[in-house]
Amino acid sequence: MVNAASDLLASNPSVTPIIIHQLSWSSGGDALVVKPSVRTVADLKGKTIALQAYGPHVDYMGAVLKDAGLTPDDVTIKWLPDLTGTNNSPASALYENDVDAVFVILPDALALTSGGSVGTGAEDSVKGAKILMSTKTANRVIADVYAVRTDYFNSHRSDVMNFVKALNSATDEVKVLFNNANAQNAKLTPLLSYSADLLLDSPDAIEDIKGLYADAEHLDINANKQLFSDMAYPRNITKVSNEIQTTLKRLSLTSASILPQLANWDFTQLGADIEFNNKSRFNSERVASVVAKKQQQNSLADGELFSFEVAFQPNQNSFNSSLYQTEFKRVIELASTYGGAVITVEGHSDPLKYLRSKKKGETGAVLNRIKQSNRNISLSRAQSVKQSVLTFATDQGIALDASQFALVGHGFGNPKTGMCGNEPCAPATESEWRSNMRVVFRIIQLEAESDVFQPL
Repeated sequence: MVNAASDLLASNPSVTPIIIHQLSWSSGGDALVVKPSVRTVADLKGKTIALQAYGPHVDYMGAVLKDAGLTPDDVTIKWLPDLTGTNNSPASALYENDVDAVFVILPDALALTSGGSVGTGAEDSVKGAKILMSTKTANRVIADVYAVRTDYFNSHRSDVMNFVKALNSATDEVKVLFNNANAQNAKLTPLLSYSADLLLDSPDAIEDIKGLYADAEHLDINANKQLFSDMAYPRNITKVSNEIQTTLKRLSLTSASILPQLANWDFTQLGADIEFNNKSRFNSERVASVVAKKQQQNSLADGELFSFEVAFQPNQNSFNSSLYQTEFKRVIELASTYGGAVITVEGHSDPLKYLRSKKKGETGAVLNRIKQSNRNISLSRAQSVKQSVLTFATDQGIALDASQFALVGHGFGNPKTGMCGNEPCAPATESEWRSNMRVVFRIIQLEAESDVFQPL
């Protein structure tokens, strides 16, 4: 919203905003709710989306459309004045037959989907409605920042710095209280009660306050150092602002790309460490178990948000970044933006050798060995592609979370040329033959699997 006001604010240099601190990322508090006709983000093409005008969901929509290869021109937008609680809000619009998807805050998303599953049509839900993704998955899209006027910043720099220090200190203290809730109950309960009274007009609304806190990822000073000064980081404040400006200009909500200024802090004075530590956020064993089960059930597409392919040559086992730079950059962008999603790296292989052997009348034991060999080869290729992506990112100064990636070796069990009964169809042309030699990146949300992902 700071970006949305950039044209107006730029007319008076003294009130031009300077971003001094990023408090948090939305991490579950905002959601995209869709009707049954929408299975992936790409399915939004030609559909009608309702969202609040000028609010934080404008860029949420722009970001997910962009990552699906779409633009706002590919959808019909129903602009509404209110965020929640009225007949002129997105949640109310989903009851209309001509609205296919809405961007809403989480309480509305839960109401529309019968508690976060699939809407039954009872009470306030919409039959068949589901949460396609929340910001628990798209956890690097909506940023919550503090900004001050330029004239105030210039004349009160030390006061502003002390304010940022206080925010950092408070963030750290509150994290300790929440992470040790039982031991810290004597301190945490009064804080929750005071906050509930302040924000919700009821000191007893403690559980609601816990939910509000959990719906955001609160950032420490090291994270702010990365966001303000690490130009390689895909989701730094400058890059996110550029993304927002692109969406706003496409929608004719701004006319010029005037980015907010950033405070030029010396982050060592604010207590930042020299290096930013990138911690693993996924339970790798649990991710592997869930993905393996989905593979067995042939349901990996369930929960899919985006997917794309990387082709390889016959007998290829290495993937040089010079040949796959475009694809690897896309993986990095998606992994950085959807930090709460699991990315499956799915290897596929060509069935031709197996089909020829079967035609020759080879025994079942021989055919089974060929099947297993293909599964092993496809898994090995998936591993090679994953490692190449991680190495490429490191070379670019970007630290990806390796635990976010899950490997799948399909063998030739899911050929591009299709299945003929219980066996893969024989490719009829060289083009069809080569189409089976691929690695698929699939970005899937596993928000229902609470033990898969652990926010920092």
